[in-house]
Amino acid sequence: MKAAPCGMAADERLSLRISPDLVHNWAGRMVLKETRMKISMLIMMSFAAVVLSPGSSADRPRAREFGVDLGVLPPGPLNAITDVAGVRVGHVTLIEGKAVRTGVTAIIPHEGNVFQDKVPAAIAVANGFGKLAGFTQVEELGTLETPVVMTNTLSVPTAVEALIDYTLGLPGNEDVQSVNPVVGETNDGWLNDIRGRHVRKEHVIEAIRKAAGGPVAEGSVGAGTGTTCFDFKGGIGTSSRRLPEEKGGYTVGVLVQTNHGGVLRIGRIPAGTLLGRGLAKREFEGTAEGSCIIVVATDAPLDARNMKRLARRALLGIARTGGYYSNGSGDYAIAFSTEPGVRAPHRPSSPLRTTTVLGDEAMSPLFLATAEAAEEAILDSMFKSDRMEGKDGRVAEALPLDRLKELMRNEDGRR
Repeated sequence: MKAAPCGMAADERLSLRISPDLVHNWAGRMVLKETRMKISMLIMMSFAAVVLSPGSSADRPRAREFGVDLGVLPPGPLNAITDVAGVRVGHVTLIEGKAVRTGVTAIIPHEGNVFQDKVPAAIAVANGFGKLAGFTQVEELGTLETPVVMTNTLSVPTAVEALIDYTLGLPGNEDVQSVNPVVGETNDGWLNDIRGRHVRKEHVIEAIRKAAGGPVAEGSVGAGTGTTCFDFKGGIGTSSRRLPEEKGGYTVGVLVQTNHGGVLRIGRIPAGTLLGRGLAKREFEGTAEGSCIIVVATDAPLDARNMKRLARRALLGIARTGGYYSNGSGDYAIAFSTEPGVRAPHRPSSPLRTTTVLGDEAMSPLFLATAEAAEEAILDSMFKSDRMEGKDGRVAEALPLDRLKELMRNEDGRR
């Protein structure tokens, strides 16, 4: 959400109406003219706010479009987590004034009532310096019963309340008295006025309501609005991989919220070192507060045990791009399966459940798909993020694509 132009709130803008009686007299025509001018100015300023806002990523390529070739498995049609059928993603972006740079991202596993039709899920932790709400119940029961929401550290309680409100309000949930909301976070306080807690419950609900399939906005949007990664601008990134038909033809999709440190690697290129960002000064000073949240979706029929194994492989994406799970970083992977046959009904008709799941010997291709997609999603979060100025005049520079292109040419020349 961007600040309303001319100091006018959204409901005030929508309340502008032109009475037909005004056109019958001179004073009315003057009011009509002035009203039309205001509307024109509002449209122009609103357009400018969208196009020129900090973090605009429309003109920046994804890593694959830029020529970075990662892995051996092909991506899905969208190269996004939404390549997994039924998965939807929604963002709310908060850019206001000079200090508000934050937002919300919601991932919905399927189009039904997730509480009534729970999905197998697991969470893996590389470094636990984070506030991942809902972890213990997912660990204990192996199911996910709400959308996954990502936001900033101090807005986790707000997102939890919003997810509870959303779930209790769904048709069929009138008698529900316990909800396990899953909310991940990274600390965007370097660019964002995080103490102001600008994320409200209505923003979380809006992100859920806006969630859709199709292409996913990346870069400085939603929960990635105010984040940094490898001392450049980070954000939201996504990618997918599809297995060959002889391996099941399953799809794995990944979405990340990047805010962690390390020494950036892009394929074989030690980009962080060559670009003069070996390690951020604040990491050496012990003041870096990062984190990376990875969400993995697949249509493969997996139980919670193998979802946990899949989640662990997603964390390889952080290491493959140069991260090292620093002391102040909360690095988590949340994985779930959308396959209808392995879902768990809230009120089963029988105490016995019969499901068909992949065996352990079929997991390796999925592990590879997950690691590759996570690596590419992290890079996309940076490739799609533009320069961002935020709190106290701090600036997160965009990954410099011109310089990176030269590094890639040099690398090609040395082969």
